[in-house]
Amino acid sequence: MKELLLKYGCNPNQKPSRIYMNDGSELPIRVLNGRPGYINLLDAFNGWQLVRDLKKATGLPAATSFKHVSPAGAAIGLPLTDVLKKIYWVKEDAVLSPLACAYARARGADRMSSFGDFISLSDVCDIETAMLIKPEVSDGVIAPGYTDEALEILKNKKKGNYVVIEIDENFVPEPLEHKQVFGVTFEQGRQDLAIDDELLSNCVTKNNNIPPEALRDLKVALITLKYTQSNSVCFVKDGQAIGVGAGQQSRVHCTRLAGSKADNWWLRQCPKVLDLPFKEGIGRAERDNAIDVYIGPEYMDVLADGAWQNVFTEQPEIFTAEEKSAWLEKMEDVAVGSDAFFPFSDNIERARKSGVKYVAEPGGSIRDDAVIECCDKYGMAMVFTGIRLFHH
Repeated sequence: MKELLLKYGCNPNQKPSRIYMNDGSELPIRVLNGRPGYINLLDAFNGWQLVRDLKKATGLPAATSFKHVSPAGAAIGLPLTDVLKKIYWVKEDAVLSPLACAYARARGADRMSSFGDFISLSDVCDIETAMLIKPEVSDGVIAPGYTDEALEILKNKKKGNYVVIEIDENFVPEPLEHKQVFGVTFEQGRQDLAIDDELLSNCVTKNNNIPPEALRDLKVALITLKYTQSNSVCFVKDGQAIGVGAGQQSRVHCTRLAGSKADNWWLRQCPKVLDLPFKEGIGRAERDNAIDVYIGPEYMDVLADGAWQNVFTEQPEIFTAEEKSAWLEKMEDVAVGSDAFFPFSDNIERARKSGVKYVAEPGGSIRDDAVIECCDKYGMAMVFTGIRLFHH
C-alpha cells in the first residue's frame, strides 16, 4: 500500500486527506481493521517511536496511551501490585503477560486523559493484552503484530470499527524530516538521540547516588518527553509515567500539571479511595470521573445530597485536606524529567511535594546554581543531560 486515503484531516472540513511516502515506496503499515483518522495516525506513529525507544532502553515490553499527539501514559512491563490492579480495573486473578502489564500501567496512570486514546505496543499483541484493551474506550492500537486470538478480540471492538494497525518494526525513516506550515516547507534532522546511561552520567548535585531503578525511571521520563508536545515535564515511578504535563508555555505550569496528575495517581491508592462504595453497574468512565472529583477540590459535586446517590450505595466521608496531605507525604523516590532546563527553583520546590528524589534536565540556565542548591537542600540527585528535547 503506497497511500492511505483518509476521511478528512484534523477537522471534517479539511479535505482531501491522505498519508503517503514521498519517494513512492510502500507505507510501513497495514490496516488490519477499521478506518484510521488523521489524528489517530499522528498518535500511532509518535506512540510507536516512544515504545520502540522504551524497549531498546530497558529491554522490556512497553506501551503508551496517546491523546492529541501527546502521551497520557507510558510504561514498561513490570508486574502489578494488587493495589495497582485495583486502581487500573484489572481483575485480581487476571493472567498478565509483561506486555499486558505495560499496557495496564500506561492506560491506568491517568485514566481521565486516556479516555478515547490510541494505544501503541512495542511487541506482538497477545491475548492477555487484548483482553485488557477490550473493555476500555479507545480509538485504536498499533503494534508490530497480533496473535490470531488477540486480533479477533480487537476486531470486535466498537461494533467492528476498532482501528488495528500493524507496523513494520524494521522500518527506518529517512534521516531528514519535512513538514509544511502555511505553504512553507520546514526541514530538519530526525530526532534520533539515544536516551542511555551516558546521557545520564553528569550528576551535578551533592547526592550522586542514583540506583539502577531510578536511572531506569529517568530514562522512561526522558523518552516519554521526547514524543510529548513541548513544553513538557514527566513524573515517573516504578517504570511508568504517573504524570505528564504537556504543551504548556510556562515550565512551572508543566511541573504543576504533571505533579497534580502524579498526586492523583497516588491518592487513588489510599484505602479511603480504594474502599469507595460504588453501586453495582456503574461503568468504568463514571467511576473514574467520580474518583477524580472525590479526591479534588470540588468533592461536594459528587458528595452532595442528590449527587452521591447516583454512584454510591452510601454517602462517603469527605477526604479531608489533612488526610490527603498525610497520604501524599508517603510518596517517595519519584523521578522527574524536563524537556528543557528548569529556569527557576520553584520547579524543584513543586516536584518535591510529589515525592521527587531524582531529576534529569538539560541544564544551561543562568540560574542553574539556584536549581542545584534547591536540589541539595532536599537531598535530591540531579543530572544535566546537556541536550534539549523539544517536540512540535
